Amino acid sequence: MAYYDFLNIIFAPLLKLPVLWVVIVLSFLVSVIIIVITKYTTNQVLMKKLKDDIKEYQKQIKELKGNPAKAMEVQKKAMELNMKYMMHSFKPTLITFIPIILIFGWMSSTFAYESIKPQQEFTVSAFFDKNADGNAETIVTEGITAIGTKIKKIENGKATWALKGAEGEHILEFVYNNEKQQKSVLITNTEKYIEPVKKTNGAISSIQIDYKPKKILNLFGWKLGWLGTYIITSIIFTMTLRKFMKVY
Repeated sequence: MAYYDFLNIIFAPLLKLPVLWVVIVLSFLVSVIIIVITKYTTNQVLMKKLKDDIKEYQKQIKELKGNPAKAMEVQKKAMELNMKYMMHSFKPTLITFIPIILIFGWMSSTFAYESIKPQQEFTVSAFFDKNADGNAETIVTEGITAIGTKIKKIENGKATWALKGAEGEHILEFVYNNEKQQKSVLITNTEKYIEPVKKTNGAISSIQIDYKPKKILNLFGWKLGWLGTYIITSIIFTMTLRKFMKVY
């Protein structure tokens, strides 16, 4: 993808850092962009008033627990104001949506899995339609070694091979009856990998490289990948920046 290569160039200096710090830095940068755009594309005086009014209605609702009918009236007014607030927030969301989606796509393609290192054993699985049975075979190219037999019995619509190989991008080929399908795999010492799943048309419905999910943050025993780490840090950064820059 052209945008993927472009972002690789833009973020190349960051990739020299540990993955955890790359995610934290990107989380901070995205939060700054969102807050700055929100501040200068919305009427902050109006946004503050709407937010204050919503809080006041919420306070009244708590005080009206003994009067359900009146509480419902106030709840309706609060919902109307909340909808108005959301409508005014739509413009900055629209402006930032595509850039953020592109950055998310790049992060997912870069940090979701552990890369396969040279001569490290990994597995590849081929999935078949429900009527498939018998055996399937992998044909290894130069630089790739099959661990065990190259012919595997299809069980529960799936066959799995263990492989290892030299550094570089390799084409793996899978044969079932007269059908042949291919899938690329990247073996590298860098933090890179090729999309794990390839959908196909035929008896072989898909081929999947069984990458190991990358865990970059251990939070009190809760091991998080890039997305969980990003969500937690972005919430912290967004709340802090909103308060610091007085954005409502």
